[in-house]
Amino acid sequence: MENPKLNKFLDEWLEDASITKMQEKMSSGELTSKELVTMYLHRISVFDKSINSILEVNPDALQIAAALDAERKETGPRSELHGIPILIKDNIDTADKMHTSAGSLALKDSIALKDSYVAKKLRKAGAVIIGKTNMTEWANFMAFDMKNGYSSRGGQVLNPYGPGKYDVGGSSSGSGAAVAANLAAAAIGTETSGSILNPSCRNSLVGIKPTVGLISRRGIIPIAHTQDTAGPMARTVKDAAILLNALTGIDEKDPITRTNPLCEKDFTEHLHKDGLKGKRIGIATEGFIEQLTEEKQKIFHDAVAILEAAGAEIIEQIEIPSAKEKWSYDVLTYEFKPDLNAYLNKLHPSIPVRTLKDLIEFNQQDEEKMLKYGQAVLIQSEKTSGSLTEEKYIKVLEFDQYPATHRGIDYALDKYDLDVILFPGDTGSIISAKAGYPTIAVPAGYTSEGEPVGISFAGTAYSEPQLIEAAYAFEQLTWFRKPPVLG
Repeated sequence: MENPKLNKFLDEWLEDASITKMQEKMSSGELTSKELVTMYLHRISVFDKSINSILEVNPDALQIAAALDAERKETGPRSELHGIPILIKDNIDTADKMHTSAGSLALKDSIALKDSYVAKKLRKAGAVIIGKTNMTEWANFMAFDMKNGYSSRGGQVLNPYGPGKYDVGGSSSGSGAAVAANLAAAAIGTETSGSILNPSCRNSLVGIKPTVGLISRRGIIPIAHTQDTAGPMARTVKDAAILLNALTGIDEKDPITRTNPLCEKDFTEHLHKDGLKGKRIGIATEGFIEQLTEEKQKIFHDAVAILEAAGAEIIEQIEIPSAKEKWSYDVLTYEFKPDLNAYLNKLHPSIPVRTLKDLIEFNQQDEEKMLKYGQAVLIQSEKTSGSLTEEKYIKVLEFDQYPATHRGIDYALDKYDLDVILFPGDTGSIISAKAGYPTIAVPAGYTSEGEPVGISFAGTAYSEPQLIEAAYAFEQLTWFRKPPVLG
């Protein structure tokens, strides 16, 4: 870049700058939001070619930033996100010049008629939505063997810690890779089962999968209404908490948000360095740790030792009766069709794909481009009635929720009088997903070859404050995260 001022900032601090540091620079007048956005656009142009995490940037980003700079001078910042560049996943509606496609060529021309609740809240907080991130197509609910991070519209997202070597995770693949490579301050991902936690662990990030109901899902391309949620992905727990503050609230058009008791909560109040002291943490290993290599198991056990040294009461090898259940995704199969049809029906009239059946037929028109991995999952869902009246649907819905709560998370919390449950990597994500409960992933180290490894803190409904306390204290003690070396 020609501007020496921008070069200086790039060299000295932007490489791994936090939201707080960015805000301090803007408040002091050393930096403007327009300059910050310019820096990130430069980083995207230079570094994203090696990881393919960004689908498109916001054409209005610089002008939005300039307007926010003027507002800051006149009335001060709206929030800690004022002027901060944020990326959002390509299944989250934005009523601007960017498309919302869930990574599918079928929706490559679709521009949302209204902002999603998430986009609306970000704009209200003064964030600059700088672009849309690539993702596993249809949030990995399309084919049985689809590779994490692949979409027909965007191609393959790569892990910045080892492009082509390490799995980037999914389905919020681009959000994970982009934030790890510092192509924005933070990003929004979505999760139905593991789609925030998995890429966070694989890209050495903090990822918060909230309680279903903490954040409205309105305007997000759905999979299943019983499990879907959006959530922050960031390089630090504090940045994730700042972003979470902006996203929560009651939305009359998403009734589950009426169960949210934390809509006025400032999650940064729970950033305590001694947040582990006295906490009873149950260690979930049986049925989970076997999914890791020996080297990753050692990293997990080392993390447990750090928790204990910090004053946490460790209860080893807790029993979770449903740990080895033969979980299915049948609930998703039944809910996807009516949920997706409702979304597609509200798109601009110029978009020809209005139903799941239309989507399947569209994909079949050009199988080479559209169906690299097939669409067996879409076809399976289309075979359901779409009315949610099937007896099997009700049975699997009841089955999923009971083992995940009464024989899962809540069982362990009650039996051992726990505050938090610790899982290796994202191995417990399916139980939290079925229950609709929150989990926070945090970096825990790297293998000898440099592959990121994470751990995750899980709890019951709306226990985000306790999870943030534990995650923040662990992070402050360790600071395991290090930025990837970008080509």
